[in-house]
Amino acid sequence: MINIRKLEAELWESADLLRAGSKLTSNQYCMPVLGLIFLRYAYSRFKKVEAEILKDRPSRGGRVMPVEASDFSAKSALFLPKEAQYEYLVNLPNNIAAAGLVNKDGHPMNSLGEVVNNAMQLIEDQSEQLTGVLPKSYTDFSDELLVELLRIFNNSALDDVGGDIIGRIYEYFLNKFAKNIASDDGVFFTPKSLVKMIVNIIEPKQGVLLDCACGSGGMFVQSGDFVNAAGMNANSTMTFYGQEKVEYNAQLCLMNMAVHGLTGVIKSGDEANTFYHDAHNLNGCCDYIMANPPFNVDKVKAESCENAGRLPFGLPSVNKNKEVGNANYLWISYFYSYLNEHGRAGFVMASSATDSQGKDKDIREKLIKTGHVDVMISVGNNFFYTKSLPCSLWFFDKAKGEEIRDRVLFIDARNYYTVVDRTLNEWSEWQLKNLNAIVWLYRGETEKYTALLQEYHDYLHAEAEAAENDDLKDAVYQASFADIVSALKEKLSALRKAAKAEVDAAGKRDKKSVQQQYEDRIAYIENILTVAKEAHWLYEKFGDGVYADILGLCKLATIAEIEEKGWSLTPGAYVGVAPVEDDGVDFAERMSEIHRELLSLQAESNDLMDTISQNMKEMGI
Repeated sequence: MINIRKLEAELWESADLLRAGSKLTSNQYCMPVLGLIFLRYAYSRFKKVEAEILKDRPSRGGRVMPVEASDFSAKSALFLPKEAQYEYLVNLPNNIAAAGLVNKDGHPMNSLGEVVNNAMQLIEDQSEQLTGVLPKSYTDFSDELLVELLRIFNNSALDDVGGDIIGRIYEYFLNKFAKNIASDDGVFFTPKSLVKMIVNIIEPKQGVLLDCACGSGGMFVQSGDFVNAAGMNANSTMTFYGQEKVEYNAQLCLMNMAVHGLTGVIKSGDEANTFYHDAHNLNGCCDYIMANPPFNVDKVKAESCENAGRLPFGLPSVNKNKEVGNANYLWISYFYSYLNEHGRAGFVMASSATDSQGKDKDIREKLIKTGHVDVMISVGNNFFYTKSLPCSLWFFDKAKGEEIRDRVLFIDARNYYTVVDRTLNEWSEWQLKNLNAIVWLYRGETEKYTALLQEYHDYLHAEAEAAENDDLKDAVYQASFADIVSALKEKLSALRKAAKAEVDAAGKRDKKSVQQQYEDRIAYIENILTVAKEAHWLYEKFGDGVYADILGLCKLATIAEIEEKGWSLTPGAYVGVAPVEDDGVDFAERMSEIHRELLSLQAESNDLMDTISQNMKEMGI
């Protein structure tokens, strides 16, 4: 099994090093690099399907019949002419001008950039969905740079199409570019953990899915993964529609979908401006709506909106210029209006929209009274790459069960997250499962909750068994998650003490290797402890699977209670504030530890200065 995280990081580091050396901005570099990853994916998929076709291929006169484009279309795969195959591009001679190559129109090609542009054009000729989408700006790159980029992505690990390795790489690069292209405000990328949370709660299975602010297509990709993981084929059971006003982002979306083997209909440009156009005529027809629309948009023409319809609760406030001053409730109205009689919606929205006043409040009241508001989740700061603002996740369900029809589940997750770095937070895979588990219990799906508890046990046991350490096995085979956490903490404490003693006792030559061995063992157990803590967090609150309101976390509120709160949909107004937990740290003891550490560091610093001074004297300086 390849280390996908290591591979992602190595590929990015290599490619970004070239970008820095070329003096290209991330904006100039993003689309062409993603295009090369797409080329590599298309070739891997081509070779896999070609092998399937050749397996049962008839032969004539001892010769196997050559494969044709129609063979590939029969398998919903992309046919690649020889000149568009990655292997062909990688093995081209250094001197392109002397190779006598001509493009699809018969014109001579004098640079590798022209050859790659031609490959992109040949692929577009094979796919209606990709027509006009793939980048063709490779003549902006030097041949030397292109050769290096082609080499970087010519990694055999990327041939694991079944495991969707290239899809992961594409997403990873898209993610990294989103962080770098801060000047674009990261509009094309919704953080993966927010998308996953929406998909997990919406649970797409089959039918029509619309994202009318689709950006780079993350909602489609995660939905496809969800459906495929359930043992179905996303392209067979789902129909994906998207609207994206910015054509650059729509191109990213179509490439992203193609890299993940998905097909869809994406409209872009002015006709895809959702405020004024229902580009696919899907009002009232959608099984699922997922979106992360731009927040707090102003100057939207009220008359054009009204004429475009999809406003079941009326227009938000209109100013003297006949403009909607804040479009948040236009989006909210559209998402509701697009749903069919059993549809579900999940979307990201500015936190301020949960209790904004005026016409917004009137719309919210009508919306709540339908009984179709399902779940509201508050998300903390720093979940976006270029914004630090908090947001909310909204969920509608027109097929809610009668027993919960007059209730809304509020979850305040502002203090529940994993810190990635100083400016970025996310939900880990286990945290996503835990938040999802609250929704399962609210919906009465206890068997999913029970399966998650078993998944925790299975994971902890498997990790302990893999370490082949009897002490670690003893720690995770405890009676409860609380006991497991306690046992792992004790083991870590003992290991840290042993590490300090052995490192101090080790000779100068061995110190580093001894320290590294202990650091690896400590990191391994810390990872297991992190998962055990998440299991304990969940079980402590909901036991064997009974929903309960948890102060500071979740509350199941009736429509009558919501009316009492002035029709607010802010989770914090309902869940209250959790009591401050004692972290179990002895303040005096910790301060004493810090003081000892400082003294130790100061002593090391003095020794180092003495050594440097002595060396300088010996050098006669």
